[in-house]
Amino acid sequence: METVKSRTGVFWRCPSCSGRSATIALLRKSVPAKVVNAVWLAARSGAFPAIHTCPACMSRMVEVPADEKRLFIDVCTRCQFVWFDIGEEEAMPKIPRTPSWEETLPPEMRQRLAILEIERIREARELESSGSMPDVWWQWIPGLFGLPIEQGASICRSRPWVTWTLGTLIVMVGLATLGDLPAAIQQYGLVPAQAGRLGGLTFVSSFFLHGGIAHLLGNLYFLLVFGDNVEDWLGWKHFLLLIVGASLLGNIVHILADPSSTVPCVGASGGISGILAFYASKFPNVRLKLFFRYLMGAHWLSISARAAFWVWVALQLFGVLTQVSGFSNVSALAHLGGASAGLICYMFHRND
Repeated sequence: METVKSRTGVFWRCPSCSGRSATIALLRKSVPAKVVNAVWLAARSGAFPAIHTCPACMSRMVEVPADEKRLFIDVCTRCQFVWFDIGEEEAMPKIPRTPSWEETLPPEMRQRLAILEIERIREARELESSGSMPDVWWQWIPGLFGLPIEQGASICRSRPWVTWTLGTLIVMVGLATLGDLPAAIQQYGLVPAQAGRLGGLTFVSSFFLHGGIAHLLGNLYFLLVFGDNVEDWLGWKHFLLLIVGASLLGNIVHILADPSSTVPCVGASGGISGILAFYASKFPNVRLKLFFRYLMGAHWLSISARAAFWVWVALQLFGVLTQVSGFSNVSALAHLGGASAGLICYMFHRND
């Protein structure tokens, strides 16, 4: 006998003849009480023959009428089992089914409730996985330095050659300028008061220069982790246009904030901010994990790319206040300018 689960409970089915066996208690859930009581009383009356063997206790089952003597079923009075030959269970009178309150709602409302339930399940799963550790060991390294770990992103369909090339050039320039970094920054950094010097070359050279190892590695990490998916989606030509446009707009916003400044600005942050904005807009549901350390322990927090981006925007807005007040050497305005270019690019490509 095979165990089968149904809407009303569990019954047993014979794999060879497809007959079914259920208890009297289970039968009461789908068959009117008047019919079940009549069947049970008839089985105990002794007026009907006991022919077949009960598959549960091996006692004789009584064959009794179930529906005005047109339908006969077998009942075991010892273990209260009922046996239905094929088709008999379906022929039994049924209790009229009362529709659930959800079924009484209009189709649009039922669809909305289904969507809310799916969202609830998804949020519950995200909460369960929120404290889980990274998938691979090396992700602990950036995580310990406060960098986000990408989870659930789609696999790239092609190699991100532009992303890799830019990353390689950034590393090469960084290594080449290690010997005298301050002099390189003074010569090739973007100075707002002298924006046109070297024929505008500093708009490009400042992208590859960085203020130190930590600055370089941080930007390189964001470029490689998020740039590959954006390049894969846009294609290398449009991706390169995004980088150039975001870097240029970031530099322009930085210059407009203080055109008389003689402090050089360096770093790929403006262009990378454009990548982050496009990534968060195109892949909003990708999960990013962040490692938090506190007094009594540590915890991995999972957050969507969209939510992480807007938290980042809020931090940049605060950074603007410190920048214009002269308390920060980080150009949050360049970041926001680059991010604006990324959002504009997404608006043009969102239906692709």
